[in-house]
Amino acid sequence: MTTTLPCATEPAAYAAPGPTTDGPTTDGPADPDAPSLPSLQARFRPVFDRIAQGAAERERTRSLAHEPIAWLRDSGFTALRVPRRLGGAGASVEQLFALWTELAEADSNVAQILRPHFGFLDRVLIDRDAATQARWLPLAARGAVFGNATTEVGAGTLGTLQTTLVPDAQPGWWRLDGRKFYSTGTLYADWVTVVARAVEPGKEDQTVHAVVPTSESGVQRFDDWRGFGQRLTGSGTTVLSQVRVPDDAVIRFPRAQPTPLVAYFQLAHLATLAGIARALQRDAIAYVQARRRVFSHGSATLPKDDPLVQHIVGQLAGTAYIAGLAVADVAAELGRIAREREAGREVPLQQLHALELRTAQAQVAVVDTVLQAAARLFEVGGSSALSEDLALDRHWRNARTLASHNPVLYKARSAGDILLNGADPIYYWHVGVTGHGGLKALARPRCAGTGAAAVPISPERISTCHAPQNPLQKQALAKAPKPISKCVKFLSPYRRSAL
Repeated sequence: MTTTLPCATEPAAYAAPGPTTDGPTTDGPADPDAPSLPSLQARFRPVFDRIAQGAAERERTRSLAHEPIAWLRDSGFTALRVPRRLGGAGASVEQLFALWTELAEADSNVAQILRPHFGFLDRVLIDRDAATQARWLPLAARGAVFGNATTEVGAGTLGTLQTTLVPDAQPGWWRLDGRKFYSTGTLYADWVTVVARAVEPGKEDQTVHAVVPTSESGVQRFDDWRGFGQRLTGSGTTVLSQVRVPDDAVIRFPRAQPTPLVAYFQLAHLATLAGIARALQRDAIAYVQARRRVFSHGSATLPKDDPLVQHIVGQLAGTAYIAGLAVADVAAELGRIAREREAGREVPLQQLHALELRTAQAQVAVVDTVLQAAARLFEVGGSSALSEDLALDRHWRNARTLASHNPVLYKARSAGDILLNGADPIYYWHVGVTGHGGLKALARPRCAGTGAAAVPISPERISTCHAPQNPLQKQALAKAPKPISKCVKFLSPYRRSAL
């Protein structure tokens, strides 16, 4: 059977479509009875203020944020995206990320802790059926917090998982074994979603999510994250040893097709960075307004009246403003797509591509800007700004750590490839060692005249998307040996996987 992939030969193919007439056209909740953003802000801002008051002290003493997570759970914040019919607030994606930015301003650690939690809830809302939603979302409505155990470290082959899920001797049950790192939020969580390789005799291995209680026998959590930033996120080791998992706790999310969830998880980082930008503005203003000492070669009798200091504060405010706009822009498009998916309507591939490109562009714009602002903050004062009591350095350390999760240089390259060559966005990526099945598999043979790697394609699998898209590609295809080969230099990873 021939699979025809949609082609994007011009950057215009990634333009976001306008509002449709058969779905929601506003940026608010789909539920007309859902609360407004101002009412949600009035409800949660006192909690955010309480969290902010202890943020610097927690950072200095490396005190884990168990209390702030409990305050957010008790206030109903962790059930923000759960539909009202299932006991939650029924807030929209746009409202979530607006509040997320405010929470990150209070303490970026706490916002990052909840990234896996909200990501799991929205994955269930956007990508799963009503039965799966009814199984898990009411738990969040009752206060359950979800963590993650996804990434593995070490010398594992790129694109493979060492964590396995195998059938148990008792029908309807599985056994889970593995070791994960970067388990953000799991120290604080009641449940952990574990990405594993389901291995069944006579069947092809599948990537699945096993959702297990953190109190389950065989689950061990370690506070061994030693990064210089986001120190309180619990992003350390999770060990799973013969953990029993019922069949209804094994979720098979689609893994080989475009999805809005990749943009969702990146937007969580961007919202946290936007919150850090707001905290930079807040702390700069507070520091300067309280300061009385000036330099002999300064330009005013008080720091707050010095034009140079005012210039720096204005720059910090501009960064916070632009970062907030970028988050709101991506969230608006993600919200429209989420409502379509939640309503059971298909979202055009063009719209998913446009969202992914928009998110990549926002990441490229926001990351460096916030990092520069976090360094510029110290220009407003002298050595007193370096005091550990103020802990102003935490903003740069935390921003740098967030920026390193999904390296921005690869996103910039991907955006450039999309705009220049009509390439497809990269929806899934892995970290590991190249080898069998990894990038080395693309190293042979070479396309005549270009030096790009070639892969054989049988004639019956040629579709319109495999057609060369410029004279250089046509020349390479004409010179390629039979069976027909395509230069994978001109194909995105998504298209390569379909060959």
